[in-house]
Amino acid sequence: MTLRLFFGLFLALTGLFTVSISGVQAADRPVTLFAAASTTDAVNEIAEAFAAQTGGSIRPVVAASSTLARQIAQGAPADLFLSASGAWVDHLAEQRLIVAESQTALLANRLVLVAPADSPLRLQLLPGASLDAALGDGRLAIGDPAHVPAGIYARQALEALGLWDQVADRLAQASNVRAALALVGRGEAVAGIVYKTDAAIARNVKVLDVFPADTTPPITYPLAIVTGRDSVAVRAVYNFLKSDEAAAIFRKHGFTSPVPES
Repeated sequence: MTLRLFFGLFLALTGLFTVSISGVQAADRPVTLFAAASTTDAVNEIAEAFAAQTGGSIRPVVAASSTLARQIAQGAPADLFLSASGAWVDHLAEQRLIVAESQTALLANRLVLVAPADSPLRLQLLPGASLDAALGDGRLAIGDPAHVPAGIYARQALEALGLWDQVADRLAQASNVRAALALVGRGEAVAGIVYKTDAAIARNVKVLDVFPADTTPPITYPLAIVTGRDSVAVRAVYNFLKSDEAAAIFRKHGFTSPVPES
């Protein structure tokens, strides 16, 4: 065997060994799911179900969708992105940071007006309702309407009912929807606007009313694979999130399926 042939075989075998080892490492590491704060309880339960069924591991990272999208754009090691807003997924897609064919509408939600559980406040969400009077000297908690999807939807809903100008200077702006919920639960805000699913898991708040569906665009949660992170392990989690088992968990936490576009 010539020296050149020996080194050629050595390098080829080394390359195969390296690929094999890296493949094992990729399979062993947790799949990182960046998920909207409003999905916290559901994705944690889904991660447990996935581990029990497959032995694989999902590492949920939850925050405002805007925060997660910016982190992905800056190179954060996310494998999957479950956003509360299609706009942030589209923003990443424009930068080719999302595997285009993987983007799918996974969940739907509604907005509700909440108050502390022991509050005497009552209010029906009708055009021209006296929301400012209902707040008294207190504040209305919402996600930051500049970038948090729940806050953006809240502003759209209030504008549709002609109520935004009443409360624009009475807001307690939070970094994500769960933070807005916490402000209400602690009594630091007289009322708040959160997702229906968030209100359902909070024992210290009550729902005053559900915003009419036509006051916002459809509130859907797209799921997508991050560019450069596609793998067998990532696809397994992606498919599990779309499975009937995951759908049942999401329903248990109050999410619904998106209405197909006509």
